[in-house]
Amino acid sequence: MDEQAFRAEVRAALSERLKPRASDAAFSFLGAGQDDLEAGRSLLATLADGGWAVPTWPAQWGGRDATPEQAGIIAQEMSRFEVPDLYPFMVGVSLVGPTLLTHGSDEQKARWLPAIASGAEIWCQLFSEPDAGSDLAALACRAVPDGDVWRVTGQKVWSSRAHYSKWGLLLARTDADVPKHAGITAFALDMSAPGVEVRPLRQMNGDVHFNEVFMSDAVVHDADRIGDVGSGWGVAITTLMHERGALGPGGGPGRDELISLVRATGAADDGVVRDRAARVISELMVGRLTNLRARGAMQAGRAPGPEGSGAKLRGAGAIKALADLALDVEGLGGLVGEDEWLTLFLTAPSISIRGGTDEIQRNILGERVLGLPPEPRVDKSVPFKEVPRSAPS
Repeated sequence: MDEQAFRAEVRAALSERLKPRASDAAFSFLGAGQDDLEAGRSLLATLADGGWAVPTWPAQWGGRDATPEQAGIIAQEMSRFEVPDLYPFMVGVSLVGPTLLTHGSDEQKARWLPAIASGAEIWCQLFSEPDAGSDLAALACRAVPDGDVWRVTGQKVWSSRAHYSKWGLLLARTDADVPKHAGITAFALDMSAPGVEVRPLRQMNGDVHFNEVFMSDAVVHDADRIGDVGSGWGVAITTLMHERGALGPGGGPGRDELISLVRATGAADDGVVRDRAARVISELMVGRLTNLRARGAMQAGRAPGPEGSGAKLRGAGAIKALADLALDVEGLGGLVGEDEWLTLFLTAPSISIRGGTDEIQRNILGERVLGLPPEPRVDKSVPFKEVPRSAPS
C-alpha cells in the first residue's frame, strides 16, 4: 500500500473512533491525574480494536505489523484528533512491549501484551539506582532464589510513573561472582506486592514524574523472570534502545505549535526569530527521521545500533532550543502563571538526563561511529563483589 492510500486508511479509521482536535487545543507536560489515566485507558482500549494502539507490534500480539514509517504517519494523523495524555502508558507500549516481544516467553506475551496494548496495565522501568545511573551495570539491587520464587532487596530511583504502575520491569543482580554485566537478570515486579514501597519525587516543573522505589524481601515468582538467569543485560539493552528512540522528538509540541505561537505574538516579522524557528523545526525533523532509522533497524532484526543514541541526543537539544525560543517569543509574560511553554522550559533539562545522559550518548557515538577508544574501565572482567563501591550513607 502506498503512503497516500495508507494515510487515507488511517484517517478514516481514526475518524470513526476520535473527535477532531480543536485548532486552539492546549498541550500539557504535567503528570496525568486519575481522570487523565482513565481517558488514556479508554482511548487505548478503543484503538486496540483494529491494532491501532500498537501498530508496529505483530498482528499476532495485537498490532498491525506496521513499518516505522507507517507508525510515523499514524502519529501525524493522530495529531488531528482530541487525544488525552498517553505518556503514562509509554513505558509499557514503547519499551516493555517490544522487549517482551524479543525476550519474553509465549506465556508472558499472552499474559501481559494485551493488557499493555489496551491500557489496562501501566508499567514502569526499575533500572537506575543511587550508585548505578550512567553506569547501569553497577546496579546492586539483589534477587536471591528461594525455591520457585526470588526475594528482591534494594533501591531504585528515577522510575517514571512508578506511583501508579501495576508492573515494573526490574533489573536485579543474581550473581556477584561474575563481572557486573554477566550477573544481572530481568524480572517483572508486581508493584503492589508486599515489601515494595514507592516514594514520589516532585520536580521543579511541579510534576510528580519520577519516584524512588524500595524493595525489602519482595517476592517475584520465577514465572515472572524475563529471559534466562544472567541474561538481564541483553534485556536492558533492548529496552534502552527503544527508550532512546521514544525520547527523541515525536510527542509534545513541535512545528505547528511553534508556528502558531510565533504568529500569535507577532514575532513572525522578526528575521532572527524566523531563522531560529527554522533551525528548531529542522532539528525536530532530523530527530524524527533518525528515530525512524533506529526503529526500522530494530524491526528488521538488526542488533541495536547507535541510531537511538543519535535520536535521543538530537531530540534533547531540539526540545531545549524549542523551549528557549518559545519563552523568548512570549517575553516576560511567559514566566507568569501556568504557561505550558514555561513548563516545557522547566522540563527540558531533564530530557538530557533521563533515558541515558547526553554524555553517555556521545560516548556511544564516539566509540561505535567514530571508532574512538573506549574510556578505561578498571572493573572490566572483575567479579562484581570485588569492585570497590561507595560506602552506604
